[in-house]
Amino acid sequence: MKSANEVAITVTKALDEKKGMNIKLLKIDKVSSLADYFLICTGTSNTHVKTLCDYAEYAMEQLGEPMLGREGHRGNTWELLDYGSVVIHVFTEEARKFYDLERLWADAEQVNLKDIIIEEM
Repeated sequence: MKSANEVAITVTKALDEKKGMNIKLLKIDKVSSLADYFLICTGTSNTHVKTLCDYAEYAMEQLGEPMLGREGHRGNTWELLDYGSVVIHVFTEEARKFYDLERLWADAEQVNLKDIIIEEM
């Protein structure tokens, strides 16, 4: 069984591989009992959101991590994948701005991803 940190890093890299945008990893274990990490990512379209979620699910299957639930909202504008210790949120840009999870979870520690992903500017 992988640690929550290892799982979070693996799925962060998976989203980056599929060109997920504005990836943020929030360590929420000190501010919530919901999970250890929230991983937030933006897709360029509804189809991209679904592709990102499908690939994240595939990466987690490869780790042997069981999914607790997958929820879709309004035709792939926001999908949530729950793995217990890590909850993945993939949004369209519009939905991400609307729900603004970074503001809601402002007390969480933002993990520095500079050594984990290579985001294109």
